[in-house]
Parts: sequence; structure tokens; C-alpha cells
Amino acid sequence: MEGVLAITVHTEGLNGFPQECKQTEDLTNGHSKCTTILNGLSPGNCIKENGNLNGNPYLKTVPSLAAGGNQTKTEEVSLEVERAQEEWDALESIQPVLAEDLTPSPLISFNEALQHFQTTDLGDLLKNIQPTIHRTGLAAITHFLFGPPRLHKDLLEERDLVFAIAQCSLDNGHSVHMRVLQTVYRKLTCTRADCPRYGPHWENVGFQGSDPATDLRGTGFLGLMHILYFVMDPEILPLARDIYRLSQHPVQNFPFSVMSINMTRIALHALREEVLSKECNRRQQVVAVLNDFYVATFLHLYQLWKNQQKTISDSGHVLKEVELFAKKNPKQILKRLEGYLKERRAGTGHRTSPDTLSHSNPSPCDTGSQAGSQGGKEGKEINFIGVCELPPEMEGEARLI
Repeated sequence: MEGVLAITVHTEGLNGFPQECKQTEDLTNGHSKCTTILNGLSPGNCIKENGNLNGNPYLKTVPSLAAGGNQTKTEEVSLEVERAQEEWDALESIQPVLAEDLTPSPLISFNEALQHFQTTDLGDLLKNIQPTIHRTGLAAITHFLFGPPRLHKDLLEERDLVFAIAQCSLDNGHSVHMRVLQTVYRKLTCTRADCPRYGPHWENVGFQGSDPATDLRGTGFLGLMHILYFVMDPEILPLARDIYRLSQHPVQNFPFSVMSINMTRIALHALREEVLSKECNRRQQVVAVLNDFYVATFLHLYQLWKNQQKTISDSGHVLKEVELFAKKNPKQILKRLEGYLKERRAGTGHRTSPDTLSHSNPSPCDTGSQAGSQGGKEGKEINFIGVCELPPEMEGEARLI
């Protein structure tokens, strides 16, 4: 005998509302099977994924409502639950911002960066440097009799440090290296926040790609140190910004940082060829003389480039001309820089000198660039306190594209 026996039971459900439960008993071949039906639905049909009742992801139990007002109340509760769940999901999607990401790295002075190298063991690099040109035969005799004087012995250690820095590569894991890189970018662009290590923004300050390290292969970290000196000395910072503005000219543009690296290369060659030995001996300094020679060479290129309306297509010829002139006339080129800075200090350089750009559109961060005489002294009075060295094969020519 087969049949279905249904038993209806009225019970009080959730929130005091009545709910109807039916006990059904299937009689099949003399065996009985009982099934409880809740509000017309069996549990197997009511329970969906994640244990949700009636497929609702937010209500675990939905009672049968006897009145329409009660149905509205439950719908309001459901909407509140949905909104709460959406807010929670939104919170989970928010990524926390680390405090160090909000705080820019402190700017670094040239002296602080130099002292890092003075107190770092660069012995491996010192083994590979070539601080002077090796001459033999008649060339050696001629250089001895008619060439520039030899560098004083007490300056050899400082000279070797320069060539060692020129062998150091940019190290992403070193805080001093990264601070130098960020300082250069922030001072040239007048921004306060640090920028990403890689990216097209480096082209804005005259590097040729997304990684400045690729352009430093010719002069090593010394190329970056010279840019740092240029932008951190308040006396010569206006000149750096003048050159930087010219580098962004719609017609006369050139990559500023790559051009600067070429000036560093010329200065290194001049030091190796002992062109600067006389001035170094006179001042009893190497790093300071090299820095001034670098700036003076850059000033000479800037004047030539601007006044003769040079463009990037002329870069190869201009660089050769500048290098030959600077090596042949080191005293004259340094005197030009001295005269240029005197004019600026007198407040006449930007008005009377034909070799400077018009300041009709000065950079907003130029304000106060002449201030800070203490910073100026720091940039000029370089105290040598250590030793280091570099390999010559890395001093290849940094060419403009």
C-alpha cells in the first residue's frame, strides 16, 4: 500500500510569528519516511549555499509573515544587512599606507655624501683605478719637461678617492645612494615628495630612460655626485636651473643629466691628464677644484649652446669643442666661472650678462635660492677625511642620443 500521510502542526516561529510545519509520511511498501515541511518548503529546498535560507546571502532565516507590515520590516532589516556587508567589503579592499611612504627622505648635502665615501672601504675599487696616463718614450720625456706639474703627494689620496667614486655603481639598497638620487630629482623639479625608483619621470630631469643607473655607467656615481653638488650649492643653483630650463627649450632642448655626465667625463679626463694639477696644488684641494672645473665647463657649454642656437643635432661637435677648450684653458675657464658668480652676487648677472637666460619666467622654487650662506660655505669648504679608488674601464664616454 502506498500513500502519503500529512500532519500539520502550528508552532510559534522566529520573532513570535506563527509558522506552519507539516510532517509528511510516505508510505511505500509498508515502510514509512517522515519529512518536515516548513512553510511549504522542505529543508532541502530552503537551504542554499553557505547555509543561507531561501538563497538570501544575508538572512540566515526568513520566517513566514502573516501581515504585509511585517514583510516590510524584514525587507528593511535585509537592506541594512546588505549595506553593512557592502561597507565591510569596502573596508577589506582598502590597502594600508605605510608611514614611510608618506614621509619624503631627507635631502642630502654634497659633503654628507662625500663623507660616506671617505669612510667606506673602497679597497677593491682602488686596485683598478688609473689616476694618470701612462706615458712612455718621448711622450714621457716631453711631459716631464714641458707638461704640467705633478700633483703633490699629500693630494694623491684625495685624487684616488675621486676615481674610486667614479667606479662605484648606483646601489638601490644603500640609503645614501637613494637620497642622492631623490635630492637631485626634487631640487630640479621643485617637488617635495620622493619619486619612484624606476619610471619615465626620470626623463623629465634629462636621463635617457626609466633607470638613471644606465646613464651613469660612463662616470659611475661621480656623475650623480656632480649633479648633487650643482643643485645643493645655493650660489650655483640658479645657474643649474638656468641650464635646466634651456634643456627644456622647444628647439634647443637636450637631456640635462646626460649632458651633465658628459661634463663629469671631461673633468675626469682633465684630472687624469694632470691638467688640473697646478690648480689643485695651489689650493691644496682636489675635490673642490674638480667640482669647480665641472661647473665651469658646464657654464661654457651653456653659453655656447644658448648664444649659438645649438640643438641636439650639434651635440657631438659641441662636446668635442668644449672638451678641447676646457683642457687647453683650465685657468681661463675657472676664471670665467668666478666672474659669472661675482656678477650674480652683485645682482647684475641676470640683467647685463649676454650669456645668461632671461628670468622673465623664473621657477617658483628659485625664490630663496640665494639664501643660506652657511649652505654655500658647506658646498665650497670640502674637508677631505678619507680614502677610496675606482676602475678606469667604467669611464667610457657618455654620449647623447
